[in-house]
Amino acid sequence: MGTITTSDGTEIFYKDWGSKDAQPIVFHHGWPLSADDWDNQMLFFLGHGYRVIAHDRRGHGRSTQTDTGNEMDTYAADVIALAKALDLKNAIHIGHSTGGGEVARYVARAEPGRVAKAVLVGAVPPIMVKTDANPGGLPIEVFDGFRKALVDNRAQFYVDVPSGPFYGFNRPGAKVDQGVIWNWWRQGMAGGAKAHYDCIKAFSETDFTEDLKQIDVPVLVMHGTDDQIVPYADAGPLSAKLLKNGTLKSYDGLPHGMCTTHADIINADLLAFVRS
Repeated sequence: MGTITTSDGTEIFYKDWGSKDAQPIVFHHGWPLSADDWDNQMLFFLGHGYRVIAHDRRGHGRSTQTDTGNEMDTYAADVIALAKALDLKNAIHIGHSTGGGEVARYVARAEPGRVAKAVLVGAVPPIMVKTDANPGGLPIEVFDGFRKALVDNRAQFYVDVPSGPFYGFNRPGAKVDQGVIWNWWRQGMAGGAKAHYDCIKAFSETDFTEDLKQIDVPVLVMHGTDDQIVPYADAGPLSAKLLKNGTLKSYDGLPHGMCTTHADIINADLLAFVRS
């Protein structure tokens, strides 16, 4: 584990496990979490001989609690700096939710030879918010509600999200995992309120259409059909269509947080894609 310092003085925390000679897999977390959200996948791929890396996005986790730069261009620039500092080549970048947007923007701008493949899991591209060009998106009032809840009582908001829609624990018959809820809350509260507030705009209003069109490497798009955070119909299928070399894999009835609730299924499919 270590940190890099970006050009604006922000310290980005990262984990880097495994042989430096192994193919690197870089994990990009969702809002408002941290690299810890990938612990299961990192241990899984480390056990299969890969070098695994995950960073805390600026303003999240153990990275600097920034009040500026909390938008996708800077997030991608931070990843460019990390890839350069660690000299990552032929890497596979896997992003969940907001991290999927970060992956799309980074991979579209990455230096030749840095990226071999990418995976978007329950990811926010092409764009979440409803616009004239994206009539199937979520109304801006939804995200205004997120902002209000964060300002009014961030700690309670960060209990409500994982207790309900994030993992599908609000569905009839769902087996609620209290440890998973606590871990989500722990990660969220470690980050900065200003950065998290700003990031709501970044993940909801950023248009990744041109990023997706520019990506040449193979991309696996994984999305649960019961995703209550990033609705399936306006995300996964649309992203896959925009990619030059994209493959959509849908998961019937699985939630937004399926990497946690159904890790065995997701890990096996990730491994198959990484090895393909």
